Amino acid sequence: MRTVATLCALLLSGCALLSPARMDTTKYVLTGLPDDPTTGETHEATLLVLVPETAPVYATTQMAYSTAAYQVAYFSQNEWAATPSQMIGPLIADTLRDTHHFREVTSPPDFGRHTFALRTEILELRQDFTTEPAVLRLSMRVFLSRADTNQVVASTELSTQEPMAEKNPHAGVVAANKAMATLLHDLAKFVVANAG
Repeated sequence: MRTVATLCALLLSGCALLSPARMDTTKYVLTGLPDDPTTGETHEATLLVLVPETAPVYATTQMAYSTAAYQVAYFSQNEWAATPSQMIGPLIADTLRDTHHFREVTSPPDFGRHTFALRTEILELRQDFTTEPAVLRLSMRVFLSRADTNQVVASTELSTQEPMAEKNPHAGVVAANKAMATLLHDLAKFVVANAG
């Protein structure tokens, strides 16, 4: 009986040795907001900021990078704390509130009555190691529409790239937050100019 118990203990410890080593994943967030939000006089208009749509390749918490043209890979031990749309949606709403252009800026689940709706598509959020220095690429398509007619009054595509200090995921996140602040500044200017 003792031999069977010893044999079982040895087998179990052998299985533990063969199981893959647990690797901790580092999670990062996007929090970059513009330092100088576009401001102006407050209008009676209200704005609904819809949850951003995301290109399928970036609709994940996995952090994308490229080392060759036409190729996207993901880091194995570094990822976003939430999907890009979950992180960027609130940043868009906060930026547009800070403009003080609208009487109110809302986002789902609060659909309420609104004058304008802002729909965005995240087209790219990628660390590009094919250039020297490496860069973070961020681009977004933006549609502003009137709620009463559901007609698009203005649309644009915003893109920015930010050099990375080093070729590693952390440097990419630092660059992503700088790029986010730049892109949000441009987005606020676009919305304020077209929602008069």
